[in-house]
Amino acid sequence: MPIMHVYYPQGALDAQRKHALGQKLTDVLITMEGGAGTHAGRAFATVMLAEISADNWFVGGHLDSTFVAKAGKFLVYVTIPEGYMNAAHKTEVHAWVNSAILEVTGYASEPDAGASVLVVINEVPEGNWGASGKTIGLGSIAQSVGLPKDGDRFRWIESYFAAKQRGLRMAGYPEDMGGLISIPQ
Repeated sequence: MPIMHVYYPQGALDAQRKHALGQKLTDVLITMEGGAGTHAGRAFATVMLAEISADNWFVGGHLDSTFVAKAGKFLVYVTIPEGYMNAAHKTEVHAWVNSAILEVTGYASEPDAGASVLVVINEVPEGNWGASGKTIGLGSIAQSVGLPKDGDRFRWIESYFAAKQRGLRMAGYPEDMGGLISIPQ
């Protein structure tokens, strides 16, 4: 259930480039989900583009491009379920998002053109996602998008939450506090 919020200066992208960026970033989201190009996987993949007025975005204390790399100012928040990505997966996402923006803006071959493309990955704690008026967890999301439970990715997810559960128990947290994965059968 990844979501991307993409902020950029007003007028930096025309309608054609906005559409292309939305498509490319949706492809990144699908790849992030382990290639879950299923109907449910695509239904979870949300990209929101938001223009920011040029007189509201300072970099280095300036409104102009004094400290901005060639591709321009972009701030991308990627929201994912907690425990869905290890460090290597997060690094891939940073690279994929940067690459998509550089391609759409025409700076893919320029060195350091993406230095002002900032990508922040936010993890939503297990039990804090909801859809259809119900709490949904990573186990049910994985099942919905077709992530195989016998694959390396899901084994990593299970080991992450098993370690978290051990840590919470050792620290004396109540068993019903939530934040632990439940795996639908």
